[in-house]
Amino acid sequence: MKQKPIKFPRDFLWGTATAGHQVEGNNIHSDWWAWEKSRDDIEDSGIACDHYNKYKDDFKLIKNFLHNNAYRFSIEWSRIEPEEGRVDRKEIKHYKSVLQELKRLNIKSMVTLHHFVNPLWFSKRGGWEKRENVIFFERFVRICIKEFGRDIDFWIIINEPNIYASMAYIKGEWPPEKKSLLTAVKVYFNLAYAHRSAYKIIHKSFPNAKVSSAIHMSAFKYLGYIDKLISDLSKFTFNYSFLALTKNYHDFIGVNYYALHLTKISDLFYKRIKVEEYEKLARGEVNDLGWPIYPMGIYDVVKETWKRYKLPILITENGTADAHEPNRVSFLVNHLKWLQKAINEKVEVKGYFYWSLMDNFEWHLGRDVRFGLFEIDYKTLKRIPRNSVSIYGQITETNSIPRNFLIK
Repeated sequence: MKQKPIKFPRDFLWGTATAGHQVEGNNIHSDWWAWEKSRDDIEDSGIACDHYNKYKDDFKLIKNFLHNNAYRFSIEWSRIEPEEGRVDRKEIKHYKSVLQELKRLNIKSMVTLHHFVNPLWFSKRGGWEKRENVIFFERFVRICIKEFGRDIDFWIIINEPNIYASMAYIKGEWPPEKKSLLTAVKVYFNLAYAHRSAYKIIHKSFPNAKVSSAIHMSAFKYLGYIDKLISDLSKFTFNYSFLALTKNYHDFIGVNYYALHLTKISDLFYKRIKVEEYEKLARGEVNDLGWPIYPMGIYDVVKETWKRYKLPILITENGTADAHEPNRVSFLVNHLKWLQKAINEKVEVKGYFYWSLMDNFEWHLGRDVRFGLFEIDYKTLKRIPRNSVSIYGQITETNSIPRNFLIK
């Protein structure tokens, strides 16, 4: 008997996601821009993909090639308020045009208010390390409500607060390059406070707004008893602690899922377990960054998140770094198969956003890490569709995984 296509619910959101600093270019008033210019050992973002000027052409790709009905992007605070207290009307006009173009194309907007990047003036004031600085973010939120609120369909207040706190304040690989667990915890709590405050501010103006933050979640697997203890603690801290701090301040839950986390603490306590045993969980596949590819993990994550919170879930990011495209198609199809299984089991998953629409400036890793459905030729900035564009386009156009795409 032939396998039937795997169908998704009516009104399911299909989209891609980007972040302003990674694709727009010339974000010159940001802390990231200043940090890039201060370092000799990393690329600077420069013009990035010039999405700032090419957004209309890029939206045509979304509409005509990918057949998407949604798009996630960020409104850059450092553009809107390049100096403390000064609103740049030119940038207000720009983002209004972006939102109006999406509306014209019947593409729903999901807007991120903070995607790792701060205005330089805010960082010089101590940034997220100081609770009193949250008032500046609240002011930015109010500006966005006033200028863009009627055109925004979904709000993401903060993208991956767990990753931001870790990379900027524990590992020290992002600005402001600090390595302090205590400071990271303080920043994390301040981000949670900012989320709660922004949620209330948005709902005061738009009671029916759909508001959340996007949480990076991993699938956690273990073998030994000690591993389980560590894995469970790590999973709660990484996946769910921000949601615990912001409980009752979400209308849906944004989930960014990429990879499997293998807990191997037990290796320190008894005879070393072969790494191969762990790698079987991920079928031995890794992406260009060495992240274990584990499609079932998206099912595990949404099932547990639904069980904990009973709120609608949107996959706000899911993608893979794959410069030469050997695994992207199977990655996409297999993750969507597992996602649909969760939907079949009555988990309210309302949409899926692939990361990313195009190759982009991948933070401290530069341009060599390729997540895009569209390849970017950085000499010409030409957008070149990869094979996965056709696959994703057919999936979204039919609202299903066609029978011939199903990979065992």
